Formats: sequence, structure tokens, C-alpha cells
Amino acid sequence: MDLRKEADRIIGDALRKVMPDEAVARALAGKSFGRGRVYLVAAGKAAWQMAKTAAAILGDRLQAGVCVTKYGHVKGDIPKVQCFEAGHPVPDENSFRSTQAALDLVSDLKEKDTVIFLLSGGGSALFEKPLIPGQELSDITEQLLACGADITEMNILRKRLSAVKGGRFARICAPADVYSIVLSDILGDPLDMIASGPAYPDSSTCEQALAVAEKYRLRLSDRAVGLLKEETPKELDNVETVITGSVRNLCLGAAQACEELGYRPFILTDRLCCEAREAGSFLASIAKTYQDSEQSLAFLAGGETIVHLSGTGKGGRNQELALAAAEGIAGLRDTAIFSIGSDGTDGPTDAAGGYCDGDTKECLRDKGIDIYRVLQDNNAYMALEETGGLIKTGATGTNVNDVAVLLIKREEVENGI
Repeated sequence: MDLRKEADRIIGDALRKVMPDEAVARALAGKSFGRGRVYLVAAGKAAWQMAKTAAAILGDRLQAGVCVTKYGHVKGDIPKVQCFEAGHPVPDENSFRSTQAALDLVSDLKEKDTVIFLLSGGGSALFEKPLIPGQELSDITEQLLACGADITEMNILRKRLSAVKGGRFARICAPADVYSIVLSDILGDPLDMIASGPAYPDSSTCEQALAVAEKYRLRLSDRAVGLLKEETPKELDNVETVITGSVRNLCLGAAQACEELGYRPFILTDRLCCEAREAGSFLASIAKTYQDSEQSLAFLAGGETIVHLSGTGKGGRNQELALAAAEGIAGLRDTAIFSIGSDGTDGPTDAAGGYCDGDTKECLRDKGIDIYRVLQDNNAYMALEETGGLIKTGATGTNVNDVAVLLIKREEVENGI
């Protein structure tokens, strides 16, 4: 098995470890939810998969539900559940329309009723009712993405510009209980930040929100600035929350797959947070350090890198990470680096991520493609497409950040020793 085939196997095995089906089933096991009505609201990139599992388990107990996920992520009808597709990473009119459908669903709840709230990454864009014009909210989101703001900074602002974020959705559901099942896509699993915490008390402050706006010199209307000064709910007494999965599980799944292939795995971190290019360069540096190893090694880093846009090309953070690594591992024997987003989509592309090995740079050079220029134009997709380095999984049904893997393969793997 060559390195690319091994990479594909590791990716497949790791993703299977973080699929939400079993986790949702585990979270619902033994739950009766009293004698009141039971409603379901699911939001995020993994919403359809989570809602499908929950609806099957609840059966006749389920009164009705709403599911909103990213375009291309609805895989069929779910009994009693309206399914919507909407914009991500920038909310659009379908985001607003589907969220209003969810609000209509929970608009007349009683004390004995229960809302099962299934939340996964991407919910910040998909589950939204803005308190400012939709176009202005989209513009603010695009500004934050372009300047490299991290997910926590983005959500601190978005909570205050929304009628459903920062605990406000749970407050709307009151006096009914909310049972929130969360698939985490933020490092450290801060519940008030995942999808901007629609059903969790907000720990951030107005001062922090204003500081983010100042840090990135955002263009904001007077109305938006005023909302940043309004505080969000700090206490909610009608919510119970469980976390069903995170990037740690993704790393453990990938490490197990590496071990089964004969590698000795090392999880470097499950909280990677830096420039994508820096992460690629760092993994390439590790590859150089261990080139004399007589043992097959795998180094894994989970988390979520960022990209500062300097060009107009096509790509995503995982593709940039892989392409940046190609420069450093050029000519190294039996060495590969790959990185994927667990949801199957990396940036605004149809690829989950990228793969490179010791031959990638030479292959690009032969085609007249300069890695530095490509990265400056944020055009990693084009370069990796030329080398067969795009990783395409399709929509996976889960979303727990990214994992990057460095493989250094030595003879004992090839000979099955």
C-alpha cells in the first residue's frame, strides 16, 4: 500500500470514529422527556445526520422538528422533520428563513414540553435571525473571515448581532426544557462558543466584543455598535447540555488507524491554532528531524488553522497547510503530509483537504507552478489538483475541526514486519 492509499485509509477510519449516529443515540439512551410534547431543532453541518438518528429513536414521541444544514448536506427526508439547506460560512436568506421556521416551531411551548436541540459546527451561519439587516451581517462575517479572526472572536460579535445566539434561543423556548446535544468544533469545547451558544449562557462581555471590532477595524453601523454594547443572557435554568464528540476523538481515530498500518503515532496537539502555512511548515520541520528514523512514525495535529487572504485564488486552510508542507518535505523519502476538515468541505471548495509528499514540489515545478506564488494567491486547490493531491470525501455528516498527519514510512511497514 503506497502512502496516498494509506492516507485515504487513515482518513476514512478517523471519520468513522466521529460520526454522530452512535453519539446521539448514547445521549438519548434512557431519556423519556416526561409527558409533554417533544420537538426537535437541529442546526449545523452535521445537523441532518444527527436529526435522522434522533427522529428514529424518538419515533412517535416526536411531535415535529426543523433541521437546517449546509447546502448539499441533506441526504433525504426525515419523518416529521422539515429539512432546510442554507449558507455557510456566510449566512444567507435561507439561513434566516429556516431559523424562523424553528422559532415558529417553539413559539407556543408549555412547561412540560421539551426541545431536543442538536447542535454542530457551522451553526453560527446556518442558525441565524439577525438583529441588523442580513446584508450587513453577511458583510461583517466576510470582514472577519478576510482578516483572519479566529472562531471565538467571530462568535463574540455574532452573539450580540443575533436574536438566537448567546443563549437567546433557549430563553425563547422557555418555559419548556431544552436538552442540547452538541458536536463540538471549537478547541477546548467551550459550550457558549460552539455555534455561538444558542442554548448556553454567554461568558463573553460587551467589552470583549468592542475590542474585537477595534482590533480588526471593522466597518459597523451605529445599530451594530449599539448591539455590541447590549449584554447577553448569563444564566439559563431550562437547559441540560451534553457534548457528543470533538477533535480529540478525531485525532484518536486517526492515531489508531496509523498504528494498525504499522506506524508509531504521536498526537502532538488537539488544539492547533495558527496560520495554515505555519502548521504545514512545522510538520515539514518534524519530517526533516526524523528522516533518519528506522521506525515508521506518524505525527498528528488536530485543531483549526486560519488563512489570511492575500489573493483571489481557490482553496481552503487544509489545502494551504498541505501545499505549504510540500516545500519543506521536497525530496524526502517515503514522507507525506495531509490535512482534512472533518465535515468534508475545506473553504468554498468541493475538497476536504490536501495531500503532498516528497515528489509534490518537483511535480509542480515541471508544470511551471511555483508554490510560493500559488500560496500568495491562495490558490492551493489548483496546484493540488495538478498533482492529484486533492482529498475529496464529500459531505461526511459530522464536523469536529481538522486533523493533519505526517507519515514517515520505513521498510518494516512495507515488509509487514
